[in-house]
Amino acid sequence: MPNAILSTLKTRKARWFSAIALAFSLTGPASAQETQILNSSYDIARELFAEYNVMFQKHWKEETGETVDIQQSHAGSSKQARAILQGLDADVVTYNQVTDVNILAERGNLIPDDWASRLPNNSSPYFSTMAFLVRDGNPKNIQNWDDLIREDVELIMPNPKTSGNGRYTYLAALGYAQEQFGDDQEKIDQFMSDLLGHVKVFDSGGRGATTTFVERGLGDVLLTFESEVNNIPELNPSKNFEVVVPKVSFLAEFPVAWIDKNIEKKGTEKVAKEYLEYLYSEEAQRMLAGFNYRVHNETVKKEVADKFPELKLLPIEEIAGSWEEAMETHFASGGKLDQLQRQR
Repeated sequence: MPNAILSTLKTRKARWFSAIALAFSLTGPASAQETQILNSSYDIARELFAEYNVMFQKHWKEETGETVDIQQSHAGSSKQARAILQGLDADVVTYNQVTDVNILAERGNLIPDDWASRLPNNSSPYFSTMAFLVRDGNPKNIQNWDDLIREDVELIMPNPKTSGNGRYTYLAALGYAQEQFGDDQEKIDQFMSDLLGHVKVFDSGGRGATTTFVERGLGDVLLTFESEVNNIPELNPSKNFEVVVPKVSFLAEFPVAWIDKNIEKKGTEKVAKEYLEYLYSEEAQRMLAGFNYRVHNETVKKEVADKFPELKLLPIEEIAGSWEEAMETHFASGGKLDQLQRQR
């Protein structure tokens, strides 16, 4: 592994603490000489953006001579989107599900319908997939999705009703079941019902699920993003957690957008756009890879190729047709998720 990436991994914990400390030091009111922006983000991205904010502040100062105060708001991405619809004055969103950005166009008229075409890769500067975290020695011998429905296995995962993370996990499991059972809908439904029946705790967001598994010690398997399950052992070396990445999973994109109505009103258009565009820079892509996210930059991809096993990543179109269909069929009130949970 290249020295730059190895250094990133070895020093991440210290850099997180210093970045978070600096981020907290910047959370007071912005001075008259500096611009302030608010990033509304998903639950488990706290440390990532604490570090990115410091990087961006340096970049912005070098480019413009100006300082910028970056405020953060974190929760399940669906909850965050609802907060913006209810008046949260965010300049940018960095979410983990497309529908949580779409709703800002559809219900709030805050951004244009074509927002995803404004930045590369459908406005997704990085991506991930779903994976498993198991306890020391993998005592339940978890290797794949079908191991999760054994009688002696208890799962921890975010709630698909409140978390993009949870919806991705649900769809990843559904994609696996479709691959296994083809057109046999009865077997697909039974697998999904069994999986949901083994969930001991549905947390409202990804970070809550991590806390339940790591700190409270509940469950045999944590289901969450690959990035999160790789970060956790590095931050908790004494617990000897193990990472299991199934060979078939879901393509989890992380969409970003500036909120047109808010940045026009606040006069933050220039800095808000650059805040998102800089995520595509080689420096930022290397930082994202250091947080165990998969990235698009070819130079960085080659540097970190040994960190990310090759998988079959299923896009939403192969599993559910589109995000609109997935939301209506599976996650709406009375939809497939509710039906499957009633079968338990």
